[in-house]
Amino acid sequence: MTAVVSTHLLNPLNVRQQLSLSQERLAQLLGVSVKTVSRWEREARQPTDSNPLERLAKLKEVAELGRMVYTENGLKEFLKTPLPVFGGRSALDLLQLGDYQPVLGALAADFEGSSA
Repeated sequence: MTAVVSTHLLNPLNVRQQLSLSQERLAQLLGVSVKTVSRWEREARQPTDSNPLERLAKLKEVAELGRMVYTENGLKEFLKTPLPVFGGRSALDLLQLGDYQPVLGALAADFEGSSA
């Protein structure tokens, strides 16, 4: 996975709260320990390793687009509900696998549909 990550601070706590995730779930999505997520949040730091940093940037993108499309509860449902467009998996399942494009694509389609 190669991505350009902005140098501005990606706040793990903000991303986690926008997606209504527990520290445990965010740790799973980023491939780090819960202690690491807790430390980042406590110290208002972002990951320094490129893989978790890239994943956090993608999760922030999902959160921002998701918030433009859905209410807080609607986004929670979108993330955890298995959908046919995801082959019967949930958006969180795909995010766990590092497969962000289908999730972002579905959110973009929903956004375009809501603004038509």
